[in-house]
This record gives sequence, C-alpha cells and structure tokens, in this order.
Amino acid sequence: MKGYITMRIQPPPDGFGYGISFYSGVWPLLDKPLSNFQIGLPSTWIIPDNRGYNEPLCPPGTIARDNWDERGPSYRDVFQTIEGGLGFWASTQFNSTTPKFRINGTPNCYNSEISSPGWGFGNPDPLDAGGMGLAQLSNRLIIPPDGLTFEKGDPGDLFGNAWMVLPLMEAREKKSATAAPTGSQCWTLFINAANFKGPLAFYAPSVWSRIANGYATAEGRTLDVKPGIAGGGAMEVNTVPYFEVTDSKGAVYSKVPRLQFPVNKEGKTILMQDVTMYSANALYRQIESMMASGNPASGKFSKDGAYTAKCTTLPIVLKQGDENFKLTGLSPGVETTMFGESSFGLTWKGAKKTGYFPEYYKKQGDSMIAVTAAEVPAETGLTEQTFIPGKTGKAYTSPNEKGNVWTDPGAKAGPYTAELKDGSVITYYWYRFIDQPSLQSIVLSTSEKERLQKTVEFIHRHWTTDKEYISGPSQGKLATLDKLILVDPPQGMEAGYVPIVVRQAGKNVSR
Repeated sequence: MKGYITMRIQPPPDGFGYGISFYSGVWPLLDKPLSNFQIGLPSTWIIPDNRGYNEPLCPPGTIARDNWDERGPSYRDVFQTIEGGLGFWASTQFNSTTPKFRINGTPNCYNSEISSPGWGFGNPDPLDAGGMGLAQLSNRLIIPPDGLTFEKGDPGDLFGNAWMVLPLMEAREKKSATAAPTGSQCWTLFINAANFKGPLAFYAPSVWSRIANGYATAEGRTLDVKPGIAGGGAMEVNTVPYFEVTDSKGAVYSKVPRLQFPVNKEGKTILMQDVTMYSANALYRQIESMMASGNPASGKFSKDGAYTAKCTTLPIVLKQGDENFKLTGLSPGVETTMFGESSFGLTWKGAKKTGYFPEYYKKQGDSMIAVTAAEVPAETGLTEQTFIPGKTGKAYTSPNEKGNVWTDPGAKAGPYTAELKDGSVITYYWYRFIDQPSLQSIVLSTSEKERLQKTVEFIHRHWTTDKEYISGPSQGKLATLDKLILVDPPQGMEAGYVPIVVRQAGKNVSR
C-alpha cells in the first residue's frame, strides 16, 4: 500500500524563502513495529526556488536524470531537497512503537542522502568524508543515526521543527572551471520539544554547491544561494505490507495493518499545524549583524519576518499493489480537513479517542472497497493472517583506524554510552566543534575556522535549551524527547564542543 495524506502550501510573498516551521503530531501509528513498513508522519520538503528554469539541473549519471524522465526537463523538484521528519521507516535498524525524528538532505539528484553527522538515511555504512556535511551544532542533544527517540507521551503531542537559513559560513568565489562558487546559506534545524528548544544541526553550504563542480548548468541554482520553497505538507505512505487472497467465487480480498490515529473531543486528528514561512528579517539579519559586529543575537524568530502559510487540503489517496488499485470507502468515516488556514488533519465520524483506517478491502473493478472483517469469507483465512514483526538490524559503526576524519584531529573526551528508548546503545565522543568529522573535508582557512568556532561558542553560552526560538504551538502540548539523548558537556567543554555518535548498536553487541 502507498499514497499520501496531503495539504498544499500556497507560495508565500517574495522574500519568504529563508525558512519554514511547523508542528507535527507524535503518536504510535501501530500497536507494534512491523517489518517492511514505512509511513512518514506529517512533514514537508524544501527545494531551491528554481521556478521557471527549464534547463536540466541534474547532470547525466545521477539517479534522477537517468531514471526519472517524467521529472524533466529541469528536474528541479528532485534536484535538491531537505526532507525527513517524524515517522516509521523500512530502513530503521532499531524499531520503536513511538515514531522517530530523522533529518534528511538529498544534495545530488538522489544519488546520496545525508541524515546525520556521519550517516545517510537508514544506511548503517558510514558516509565517505566527501559525502558528509551535516554539522552537529547543539552541545545538549545527541543525533543518533537511526533517528531522535521520544519518551512515551500522550498520543497527539506536538513536535516543532524549523529549517532556517543562517549565514554561519562565508561564501566562496569560483576558483577554477571545475570548482563551483559556494554561497553562505547554512540551512539550520531548530526543534521545539518539552525538554529541548533551539538549534540542533546545519548543512554546510558546500553540501549543495558541489553538484555544480564541472556542471555549470547547476551553478547558482543550489540551496547554498537560492531561497527555499515548500509546496506541501504530507503523510507519505511509502511501503506498507498487505495480504491478498481469492475466495472460491473468485472475489479478491486484501488486509493491511491497522493504522491508528489519536482523536480529540471534537472528533479531530491534528496532523500538521502552524505552518509558517520566514524572510531574512526573522533570524538571518540578526545573525548577519552578529557575525559582522559582534552584537549579541537572541536567536528568537522575529514575528516581523514571519508569514502564516495559506494551505488547502486534498482527499486521502491510497493505492495497493503493482496495479495501483485505489483504496476507497474511507469517507465519510474519515476525511481530510483544514483547521484554520495553516493547519490540517482528519475529521472522524463516530471515533472516540482513537480512529482506525479500514483493515479489509474487496476488489471491485479497478478499486479496493473497504469492508468489515465480518464481510470477509471465513474460507480465506484472511482475518487470522498476521504481519511480520520488526527486527533489530545492523549496527551503525564509524571507522576507527588512524588517519581518517573521525580520528584526525579526533575527539577530546570519551567514549560515553547511553541506552535509548528503542533498545539501542549509542557510543559518542566530544569533539571541538570545528574538529568534528563532517567538517574535515571542507577546506577552511584558519581565520574561517576561528570565526565559525567563535560563533558556535556564543550559541552554546547564550542560546540555552529553555528559551523560545520557534513560537509555541497555537494549540496542544509539546512532546518530550528521550531523556537519554540529552547530555551535559564534560567539565571544561561547556562551550565550543559537541557530542558525535560513533556507533549505534543493539544491546550486548561488541564493536
């Protein structure tokens, strides 16, 4: 089964391409984790604003250019993205009933993904040095490669996140025919939870510009220089297993996992709310001034640069099998609904506390019509079928030999360990910010390093995790992150040092 539960975001006024924030519901979509199951909870995707540009942004040899002709001629929607969010993924190595939050950036037409300071999206093999570029910024919250974990809270608690452009690094001019110029835009993730608020990580600008090295068509079109646009918010139903049987009369029936949603007293499920877009006046100018003059910046998003997004919802679209048979019969039991101009979710008929999507369907023409369990013939045995539970996967392990970006210049303290809510154990070290592995393949001068290090030390001292950066949710309460991914720096390393995960494994697994 696959499909979308979607709302569209209308383009904001010009100038509001410096960031976007929103809140998403956090809840267990299943009673227990299943194998080969992937559904993202509501999130969005950011792409560089190349509207009206029709030259092929993706070079030959990239996945998008060579395989996705329908995205041409510009390939601008699959050129570069910042995506990820809350959800459940088939590539998760350590299953959890509670969703995880995973960062993801696709800088090169989906040839690769950058999902943590050392790893790609769900791939336990570490990234090559040249494929890194997500820098750990917070000194109070660890980024496990399998995703941020949460405490078990009330279904429907809210998690806030924002991607904001900050001018943390200096732009670089073009130095040769095959070395593209690089802008100064550092797309920075801020989050808002009950027990952590503030910036977590940022993408170095060269992450985006390097696709233009030797490919002039993409120069000046990448996320290090272009405004970002987000065209929608959605739950993506990517991979959901199902059973299909045929009874003695030739009728085809199917069963999917029971998907559950929290329902409030008004019969609503809030999926995504308070979508807001930002201009340079929200935060970028603060940081620009601080970098130039040394005047302190609060980090709080200014309302002067905020724009409430105008959104419209679309009907639920779910399909099944290679033939893409449409699943029908969900309405009027459940329907997508706008709750104000920047929030959307589901309204339910008759559901109390928990709403469930239908589990059983009967084929009729080119559709699968929702039916009750009682309408499925007993001879099929379909109602007794159970799905394969999720299993623990491989460990994420960094290389530890001498002379690589993990060991040279290397960590200053550690190792430390923590056992997370998903049952995994992470091992991490403390690195001086500028010495962390993901920044070692980026050529920076001594003065550039000192400038960046000084800025991060300011952030660590003054942008504490109890202050408000993203405005709080208009309704609802905040979700709580797993307390064991919250850390305190060692003595003497209170500013300018960051925790970097070098391994995430199941219990009792040696290196």
